[in-house]
Amino acid sequence: MSIPNNGIITETNAQYYSGSQTFVSDNTTGSFTTNFNTDLVFGSSNSLDTGFNLNNFVLYSSTTGLPNSFIEYTTEFIVVGNTITLGTIAVPVIPPAGVWIVVQLKNQFGGQYGTREAYGDTVEENYGGYAYTSLEDVINNFMIGYVGAGKLIPSAKTTDVIFFAKRGLQEFSYDTLRSINSQELTVPVNLSVVLPQDYVNYVNVSWIDEQGIKHIIYPTTLTSNPYEIPGQDGQGIPLQTNNFDNVDLTSQTEERWESNDLEQVNAAQSNLTGLMLSDGMGYPGMFGNDYTGQRYGLQPETAQINGWFTINDRDGKMSFSSDLANKLIILEYISDGLGYDSDMKIPKMAEEALYAHISHAIIASRINQPEYVVQRLRRERSAKLRNAKIRLSNIKLNEFVQIARGKSKWIKY
Repeated sequence: MSIPNNGIITETNAQYYSGSQTFVSDNTTGSFTTNFNTDLVFGSSNSLDTGFNLNNFVLYSSTTGLPNSFIEYTTEFIVVGNTITLGTIAVPVIPPAGVWIVVQLKNQFGGQYGTREAYGDTVEENYGGYAYTSLEDVINNFMIGYVGAGKLIPSAKTTDVIFFAKRGLQEFSYDTLRSINSQELTVPVNLSVVLPQDYVNYVNVSWIDEQGIKHIIYPTTLTSNPYEIPGQDGQGIPLQTNNFDNVDLTSQTEERWESNDLEQVNAAQSNLTGLMLSDGMGYPGMFGNDYTGQRYGLQPETAQINGWFTINDRDGKMSFSSDLANKLIILEYISDGLGYDSDMKIPKMAEEALYAHISHAIIASRINQPEYVVQRLRRERSAKLRNAKIRLSNIKLNEFVQIARGKSKWIKY
């Protein structure tokens, strides 16, 4: 019995690094099939059509294959799957022998292509992708390696494995995987930005200064965003519409927070003005009677001048203090790993932990299973998850030593 020796990497260096695949015509066919790890997306071959901008690739051709000899292929072509056919299926165009056809993936971040000396520039979707295993491969591998006659799980429905694999990916995304997403946004004059579509919880929010340095923005308890704002009559009873729903009004709390003077609040919170704020007997100082914490000294949770934010669950937005208007911010957040196809993958360092999670979940959900087997799988799941966390913590000894060098640093007064 021969053992197959097939490597996992299937892309060439040109496909991976420059996102290009080259075909040389032999004058027998006008169809070319790519094998990128990235699937082709096709909208139209006509640059005047709106669907043309949906293409995630560009075709180039050359009669010599020399640098600077490639020009964009503008004649009609179609794409079915990952196969490109010049012309149409009914009337294909067969280029002469020796003609070079290059499929060049576009820059996924909107950059220009066609700037390299040969035929383009790209940032392919799967850069660094070898460190991950797709959820589809995890499910297929589990069905092969863990399900069958003579194995711990004699039989299992693929739908059950898919469900538990997705649930495992969600749970791992929250506290195990390095699955932090980020967006660069500008705070508009209305001081609110919409939460990302795949948002689950925030990790960090920072504003960026002119040197590109991050300044952390903290959540505040000084104000809040009410979830409902019902209108009231003179007796304080909520008013209803003709459909018997409460009449919603605009939040006065949010309006007052948006129009406040943050310099005044910051000064009061930092207690930098000392007795000018108050004489300590209740008489107003230079900022009036609005004692937002200064009487009893510095409040650490508000002792900063980077601004504040709140999560507005009613509108699905993040609201900021007025001193952050027009600021550039970085929103770092976590998702559940299921929002997009490209997110449905798991680091190879945690792959075994996901297999253990699926095994335990399937056995634990069945009746008449020996309890010692369920408990063994639970302990195995916990141990492998702990190992995955240690691996993914990415602690490097030299970095730790560099930071620890400051522990004996003398502080001079």
